[in-house]
Amino acid sequence: MTKKLKAIVIDDERLARKNLIDLLNDYPDIEVVAEADSCKSGIIKIKDLHPEILFLDIQLAGETGFELLEKVEANSKVVFVTAYEEFAIRAFEVNACDYLLKPVNPERLRITIDRILNQTKPNAPNKKYNYSDCIYVKLNNYTSRFVRLNEISSITSAGNYSEVLTLKENKLLVLKTLKQWEQELPAGYFLRIHNSSIVSIDAIERVEKLMNSNYKIHLKNHNNPLEISRRRLKKIKDFLK
Repeated sequence: MTKKLKAIVIDDERLARKNLIDLLNDYPDIEVVAEADSCKSGIIKIKDLHPEILFLDIQLAGETGFELLEKVEANSKVVFVTAYEEFAIRAFEVNACDYLLKPVNPERLRITIDRILNQTKPNAPNKKYNYSDCIYVKLNNYTSRFVRLNEISSITSAGNYSEVLTLKENKLLVLKTLKQWEQELPAGYFLRIHNSSIVSIDAIERVEKLMNSNYKIHLKNHNNPLEISRRRLKKIKDFLK
C-alpha cells in the first residue's frame, strides 16, 4: 500500500480552508492531517506533524506565509495559495513547488497534485508545465516571483542564469539554465532556435533570410532579432509550415 503524503492547509479564512480540504479529500494519495489559521498555529502543527506538503496562504492575518517559512525548518513541498495573481514578493529563500489562485480551481489543483506526486516518485522525469501556468521562479538566492508562461517571448542563456523577455518587454534574470527550461516548457509552444536561445511560437513575427544564408527570427515587441542556428533551421522551417 502506498504511503499517503501528509498535508497541512494554512489559511486565515475558514471557508477557504474548508473548500480546499474538500477538494483534497478526493485524492487518495493525500491526507490532510491538520489545518491552521495563523503563522503561530501553523508553525506548531508543522513541528508536530512533519507534513510532506504545505498549502500556504500568502496573506495571513497580520503576517505572511513567507514569514512562517522563515520561522520553521520544514522539508515540505510548498504550494502557495493566493487571492492575488500579481503579488509583491519580498526577499526570502524558498523553493516553491507551485501556486494556486483563489478560489481554487479543481482542474488546476489536479495539475498541482500530479506534479507533486510525480516529483515524489524515485527517478521521476521532470514534469512539464502547461502553457497557461503561472510558475514561481528564483531570480537569485534572495528574490523570487511569478511568471506566466504564455507571456514569455524569449529565453536566452546567461551561464547558470537565463534572461527571460516577456511580451510586455520586461526583462528578468532567472536562476535557471536553458536546459532546465527546455525540460519543463510545454511541448508545441516553444522552439529551441539556437544553443543560446528559446522562443515562444506565439511571439514569432517573421523569419528573415540574410545575405550570407543565415537566418534570424523577429519577435513581436522585440527590436533585436535572434539568430537561428543552421543545425536547427530545417526543423524550425518544418515546424512553422
